[in-house]
Amino acid sequence: MIRLVLLLLGVDFMRERWRLLRALGWIWSVAGIIIFIDALDNALCFPIDFFAYLLLANGISTLLVSWTGVGGQRSLRLVKGAAYVFAGLLVLAGVHLYGNFLLSMIFGTLFLADGVLQATSATLVRFPRWKLAFAVGMLECAIALFFYQPYPTHYVGTVPYCIGLGLIFGGWQMLLLSYRVHRLSSLATVESVLENGADSFSTGLPSESKAGISDFEWDGPPTANEKALTVHVWTPVGSAKTEAQRMPIVDRYIAAVDVNGIISTGHAALETPEGIYISLYPGVEIDHSPDDFSRLLRATHENDVPGVFQPDYATESQAWCPSTVKVRIRNYNAGRLHAFWETYQQDKTYNLTWRNCSSSVAKALEAALEGVVGKVQGRRTAWTVFVRLLLSPELWVAAQIRKRAKTMAWTPGLTLDYARALSMLADPRPAGWIKMMRISARKISRLGRKQT
Repeated sequence: MIRLVLLLLGVDFMRERWRLLRALGWIWSVAGIIIFIDALDNALCFPIDFFAYLLLANGISTLLVSWTGVGGQRSLRLVKGAAYVFAGLLVLAGVHLYGNFLLSMIFGTLFLADGVLQATSATLVRFPRWKLAFAVGMLECAIALFFYQPYPTHYVGTVPYCIGLGLIFGGWQMLLLSYRVHRLSSLATVESVLENGADSFSTGLPSESKAGISDFEWDGPPTANEKALTVHVWTPVGSAKTEAQRMPIVDRYIAAVDVNGIISTGHAALETPEGIYISLYPGVEIDHSPDDFSRLLRATHENDVPGVFQPDYATESQAWCPSTVKVRIRNYNAGRLHAFWETYQQDKTYNLTWRNCSSSVAKALEAALEGVVGKVQGRRTAWTVFVRLLLSPELWVAAQIRKRAKTMAWTPGLTLDYARALSMLADPRPAGWIKMMRISARKISRLGRKQT
């Protein structure tokens, strides 16, 4: 999650504040260790009840303003609010109503499911650095066992454990990033810092204007006549040649199978008003039997095939079909995207798992959105934006999708959800309470005019 925040805030933010980033990393890490150790002796110094009331207050306030959201924003606010209220009530229930036990089982199951999924996908897909991902998955399974067993606190320390682990992992990420940023050149991108710790890709372009654009907010997605970046997604079901056999979740995020047994994985592309169109497709149509499909899941070079970049959306949609869903974003960095595209299109290799249409769009989208949140909110409010991003449910969703795709494979379904979440972060919406007050003020004004 920290990595995604820094991606959205950009290189300038990271380079100019690496010392503060390192200090925050140490503070988070040390605080996490202290909280975790404190919970081991069954004599908590951590203000558990106060934390529970904060969860309840945050959850209730989020539910109260959830109706002011638009589309997916409303759903995310509802889920976040309900989860916070539920967690707060469980913490307050404590030992009397088995709240600590239920929280331990919930957290343990989440860690176990995520660890098993990550270890299994790493073994099957064999993406670059899959051994590290496998080790992290095993670590998550070990943490799950720690939550399942009752000792040493008989589940009383569940919440401090989770808070401590979260601070430790977040602080460790900040420390790693700060040491990399310290050696960052003026032409490096965020991706080079996050992935390789070096200037593996440079834009050759100067940074964006340092003046920034202050306090822009948009209430909803772009209209049809607005200039915007567009992510096109052909869902597996929507792009199947014949009627698909419905398989919930599978046909949304992985693939759909039609009545003839042919697998369709869908497609994704990215288009900008400046004329950039990124749509990587295999040179030979990939609609394989299930046996062939399982063999192609491995992200190894023997599964590389020549790829083709489609010229534009009009040509591709006319030859195939119109995209099923479109996600449009106003606030993007055209210069960064152009520099990325100039380099990326030199390699036309296609691999079903590690270099496909969806991974190409995801990388291009990240290049286009690098630093846009910090720019659009103005430089003076950078740390305010940092905190606001951390509290956004859209950020949590985007971070989880990115993690899952990095350890498995980018698919059109994951790309669609990722683009939707990032669109709500890149084009800031007004805070729920602010929007609710604006609506109330307009209603009061209209009532006043009617009475006069």
